[in-house]
Amino acid sequence: MSDPIRIALDAMGGDHGPGVVVPAAALALQARSDLRFRIFGDSALIRPLLSAHPALNAVSEIIHTDVAISNTEKPSAALRKGKNSSMRLAIDDVSAGLSQCIVSAGNTGALMATAKLVFRCLPGVDRPAIATVLPSITGRTVTLDLGANITCDAENLVQFALLGACFARTVLNIDKPTVGILNIGSEDMKGHETLHDAAAVLQGITFPGRYIGFVEGNDITAGTVDVVVTDGFTGNVALKTAEGVGKFISKVLKEELGGSFMGKLGYLIASKAMGRARHRMDHRVYNGAMFLGLSEVCIKSHGGADAFAFSRAIIVGADMVHNRFNTMVADQIGKLAEQETFVSMPIPSPIDVNAD
Repeated sequence: MSDPIRIALDAMGGDHGPGVVVPAAALALQARSDLRFRIFGDSALIRPLLSAHPALNAVSEIIHTDVAISNTEKPSAALRKGKNSSMRLAIDDVSAGLSQCIVSAGNTGALMATAKLVFRCLPGVDRPAIATVLPSITGRTVTLDLGANITCDAENLVQFALLGACFARTVLNIDKPTVGILNIGSEDMKGHETLHDAAAVLQGITFPGRYIGFVEGNDITAGTVDVVVTDGFTGNVALKTAEGVGKFISKVLKEELGGSFMGKLGYLIASKAMGRARHRMDHRVYNGAMFLGLSEVCIKSHGGADAFAFSRAIIVGADMVHNRFNTMVADQIGKLAEQETFVSMPIPSPIDVNAD
């Protein structure tokens, strides 16, 4: 039997606090019996909820604090004032080696800033990236960065490609994940110089994935590649657009299928197929954004997640720990450095303005 995986839970983060976090931990424990929990938050709120789940109670410890970082707190203020908060104590717990992963539904900016300050980046990684898994026609697509880095240079994008490929291998069990760079077109001449420089490197190096080329926004849900790489500005816009389209389709279907007798009859006839479709597009199944590139495993759940969705974020974190994600990244970053990626790129000859 494998060693237990210790998860630090920020019970006070998100819209629902312990009322979601504790039941979510119980669901995650049902899926993985090797989990152990250290739950950070107000013990007066947590303990009654924990007592309703005897199996969870037996493998959990409460670390009391009544300090919580609000969803509106600025990251700088959270760093200054939040040292005794449930989020910061959970992060410190992982840093001290008492837990192996933190999961929080709290303030994204505060979580990223604090985790980056305490954990630091893995050696050789310049910036962490926010990644998530999105549903696609062919299965699932890892997309990063989703907002941690508004602007990126070519080396950042190459590192993101490596991080995304390692995640797809360790968590999604894809042996040689395909990787594409998000662009305004798939043609080689499209896009700006940074994308071209990153593409040139990925075409010439050995890394855990297989570089396919440039992809477009519609390729994310088409499942054209397993990993889509972009800067945080573009990635966040793409993510929010996809979420908006999903909500739009759901609303239209409810209105049309429930607005008439024939619509309701059609829904009943197709109810099984509709159920399968709903499961494939259920955002709760894909809950959990990973802060890849940090020296420890940090998972951000959606603030409004229910117990099932939060449990999925816990399981993603446990899978990353179990499959030694950071060990794999450190090894691959070392191999990337040995290939002298950007140092070995040919330097363009200066243009002779007097040439014919």
